[in-house]
Amino acid sequence: MMRKGFGFIVSALLFSTLSACVSDDTAKTSGSHLATVSSSDHRPAKELFGAAATASHQLPEALGSYAKGCQAGAAQLPETGPTWQAMRLSRNRNWGQPVLVDFLEDLSRKAAQMPGWNGIYVGDMSQPRGGPMTSGHASHQIGLDADIWMLPARRLDLSRSERESLSSISMRRAAGAYTNDSWTPQHHALLKAAASDPRVARIFVFPGAKVQMCKDEKGDRSWLRKIRPWWGHHYHFHVRLNCPKGDKYCVDQAPPPPGDGCDDAQDWVNNILNPPPPDPNATPAKPKPPITLGSLPAQCSTVLSAR
Repeated sequence: MMRKGFGFIVSALLFSTLSACVSDDTAKTSGSHLATVSSSDHRPAKELFGAAATASHQLPEALGSYAKGCQAGAAQLPETGPTWQAMRLSRNRNWGQPVLVDFLEDLSRKAAQMPGWNGIYVGDMSQPRGGPMTSGHASHQIGLDADIWMLPARRLDLSRSERESLSSISMRRAAGAYTNDSWTPQHHALLKAAASDPRVARIFVFPGAKVQMCKDEKGDRSWLRKIRPWWGHHYHFHVRLNCPKGDKYCVDQAPPPPGDGCDDAQDWVNNILNPPPPDPNATPAKPKPPITLGSLPAQCSTVLSAR
């Protein structure tokens, strides 16, 4: 369903038509991040996208892959709603595709029905125009990823300064092999509600949480397939949505393997408890060079150049 605030659709269509006629050389961006951009630009893309303070006035579209792309026509999650608050506002990362904003609002209402929760605290989503971030994430680039804090949102009147200083709580024990005493049935229920949503592609959480949910779930287990163990993710869980229908330049991640994934999660836990010996012949991985604008989808230079 089209969200309010997209009354510029007609003008955006006109802009898209005109931009198709512009050469792929250079263009001036507008707003607070004046810069010359080009699809052959070799500057680090994080510097250009990190400087964009507002979304582009284009039709909403996720462009590229989760870890190599950008977003057009992003929507901003309001800083405070009836059942949510956006955290770390100074980062300006409470932006995403309209489907992501809708999902977070829907999930927050489900959270508000659980004992001890009045909603959710939302961490990083994406930058106003997506793209590589200046710090903290390799993904979150196309407006379809969001971090949801493990801390129950009991207060929804936090000031801006409180949202900068308040921290979430860790759910892990033994380096992530197990959950700790802060883990509750409500965490299980919230992750289940998120994973059961057809808009969700997968959810990343620390291995011990996945194993605990595998042990505790007594009903339908199909949703567990979307819960994927990953390093970190014990202060928050990371939700990733599927590419929206019709976004022809959006690249979906391969779907999770068949089955509930519980055996795989147990393997992660076993490796935490009994780490395999290091390979003496392994070649040290070289640091990856920063992503440049020229290596992103060609549409991303237009996103940066758009008003």
